[in-house]
Amino acid sequence: MSIIVEKELIKYQRCTKVDMDLIYTAFSKGFSDYIIKMEIPKDVFVKNFFGPEGNSLEHSFIATYDGEPIGVILGGIKLYEGIKTMRCGTLAISPDFRGKEVSKKLFELHKEEAISQGCKQLFLEVIVGNDRAINFYKKLGYEKIYNLPIFSLGDLSQLPETKKPENVTLQKISFSDYEKATEKWDYHINWQNDVDFIRAADNYHFYGAYVGNEMVGCLSINGNGRISFLMVEKSQRRQGIGLALLNQASKDLNVKTMSTTFPNNHQLEGFFKRSGFTRNALSQYEMYYLL
Repeated sequence: MSIIVEKELIKYQRCTKVDMDLIYTAFSKGFSDYIIKMEIPKDVFVKNFFGPEGNSLEHSFIATYDGEPIGVILGGIKLYEGIKTMRCGTLAISPDFRGKEVSKKLFELHKEEAISQGCKQLFLEVIVGNDRAINFYKKLGYEKIYNLPIFSLGDLSQLPETKKPENVTLQKISFSDYEKATEKWDYHINWQNDVDFIRAADNYHFYGAYVGNEMVGCLSINGNGRISFLMVEKSQRRQGIGLALLNQASKDLNVKTMSTTFPNNHQLEGFFKRSGFTRNALSQYEMYYLL
């Protein structure tokens, strides 16, 4: 049942002006009926959303109604693929206050903040099937640009064994070497696989495949089996190097499952399917708004 809202009781503030408890409560209320169950402890919320996710209290805004949190928009700014970008880390509105223009006002504050900071685009991810949110963003001017499918392999005993070329060696590498590799293979990497995310995250491991001193393949994977990056030089593909990297990580890290997500990459999708990974029912869109 819709409640009667007295708009004069709604207050909007920058998140630096309120306690983290209010921000967390607004987030929890907004995701209480989400497609994916989101029961995140406060400490995990703070660590992730204001850590690797790249959100900042300074660039985030909260809505309260008579002092109670009813909505929040988190924002983070960075140079993303050479463009200063404001990402919406989340937009969460309490179910009782949807359709009351709270989300619209929070977005306006988000956009104004991006412009004042010299950003050239807004960016967000949204779950495919969340039609209410997708239509809302479209009305604001966002466009769907990339698909983000999710692939997983639940039983690593099903990961095919392979023999790599004899002249190829595998070794663990540093984050610095990994960062250089991502610059070498220049293609679109989604925000949560980007080097800035991984730099701020815990428990990531990096592997390189070498011919002599030249890196011809690279893998980034965390201790839970989440793959953020896998690439092999075009001239070295279909020789088992990608599978060899996955098998090496599986052996070293003793992970039980592997999963990955990546934007619009047909060749990589084919590789994971041939390697036994299946596409999950859930996926995301990346949406952009040019300023």
